[in-house]
Amino acid sequence: MSDYQMGTIEARFADIIWEREPISSTELVRIAADEFDWKKSTTYTVLKRLCEKGIFKNEGGSVSGVITREEFYAARSEQFVEETFGGSLPAFIAAFTKRKALSKSELDELRRMVEEYEEESK
Repeated sequence: MSDYQMGTIEARFADIIWEREPISSTELVRIAADEFDWKKSTTYTVLKRLCEKGIFKNEGGSVSGVITREEFYAARSEQFVEETFGGSLPAFIAAFTKRKALSKSELDELRRMVEEYEEESK
């Protein structure tokens, strides 16, 4: 997957698929008509775009994820840090914490994550 971007509506559409996968394309058309007031052609156009991005596949009338929602958002986060902060996670955290203080529980969670990472890296 090379393009980790999705607009708001695409993201809502993707969530519908992830929540119900595998889902028939017929059912997806019905849900998109109810949720977004889309025509069948609009549903298939958006689905085709998301399939071309490598997020979903539509085979034999059944739509399912190529990657999970978690994998998508992890990749999107990595891309954001790479493009915005030169790949530096410390630079991202420094920028983030200038406007939002971390709670004790968030700091504890970050410490736990770093410790787990260090253990796995040994």
